[in-house]
Amino acid sequence: MEGTGMDAADNDLKHEIAALRKELEQLNNHRFIRIQNSVPRLIGFQFLRGLALGLGTVVGASVLVSIVGYFLAQIDFLPIIGDWAASIAEQIGEEIREEPDTGR
Repeated sequence: MEGTGMDAADNDLKHEIAALRKELEQLNNHRFIRIQNSVPRLIGFQFLRGLALGLGTVVGASVLVSIVGYFLAQIDFLPIIGDWAASIAEQIGEEIREEPDTGR
């Protein structure tokens, strides 16, 4: 009786191992794994990936800054801020001209 239980367990184990081998073979045949197994392919893939990342970052940032700049240019209160900054700079200039020379 125990012999049949062990045979069934061995049979199940053999089926599991066969299924695992089949899955492993499918994974090894996958395109991504084939790229990873070749150093020149891996270097080329990573180089192209880096180029795409860099180009996407530059284009995305350019578009974002352009959109933000366009909307900020449409706001009317920005010249007020510019005038305010100019008056502050003028006051600072006057203070510097009025300050007596201390001989430093």
